[in-house]
Amino acid sequence: MVEIIPTNTCPPDLAELSRRSELIASFSPAVQLDVSDGKFTAETSWPFCAGQEAEQAQLAEGSLALPHIEKLAYEAHLMVEEPLEIGSALIRAGASRIIAHMEAFADEREILHALALWKGAHGSEVGLALLLDTPLLLVDAYVAQCDVVQLMSIATLGYQGAPYEPRVIPRIKELREKYPELTIEIDGGVSEKNVADLALAGARRFGVGSAIMKASDPASAYENLKNLAQSAL
Repeated sequence: MVEIIPTNTCPPDLAELSRRSELIASFSPAVQLDVSDGKFTAETSWPFCAGQEAEQAQLAEGSLALPHIEKLAYEAHLMVEEPLEIGSALIRAGASRIIAHMEAFADEREILHALALWKGAHGSEVGLALLLDTPLLLVDAYVAQCDVVQLMSIATLGYQGAPYEPRVIPRIKELREKYPELTIEIDGGVSEKNVADLALAGARRFGVGSAIMKASDPASAYENLKNLAQSAL
């Protein structure tokens, strides 16, 4: 089954996060929330922007819920240097899936601890994201603990519109051959021009930003992408 997940890319504040998520909820059951601390990437998003310390505290204590959580399943893509605490906080806020970059962790122990905490203590689905040039063999030690592995298909993270990199295709094929049952998600530059090729290579879930959110009719763009990917199979 193909999944298209519209991306709420690095919202600057809770109000904009809510506005975009309300739009996405009108045509999609799920949303990918990009979270960036301004360190792992050059962009800074909610809740790491200046003046958002109180909202960070509310997230940490579990008193702040993600907007429209009654309508949307949130997948949080953590582009942060210290993913453990913010991942746990977003689960308390209602996120049902946490994907963190394996490059952000200090070592194997930290990765396994985070995955076990998010999945075991909090009951979330969990996954690891890999930058475009991160060797695939590095994820082998964690696949058994992951519900999904996300491959980046852009070279620069943190903003909508980064150019798609077709060299992700052989990476998808390699990962699919090695792990036939693994959910492979692609994030970055996904559009009507490449989604069929990505699906044929072995991807089944797609985080899509500008191809949906910058379209004149986001709902139609969402349906078109889903149909193109499904038809390719």
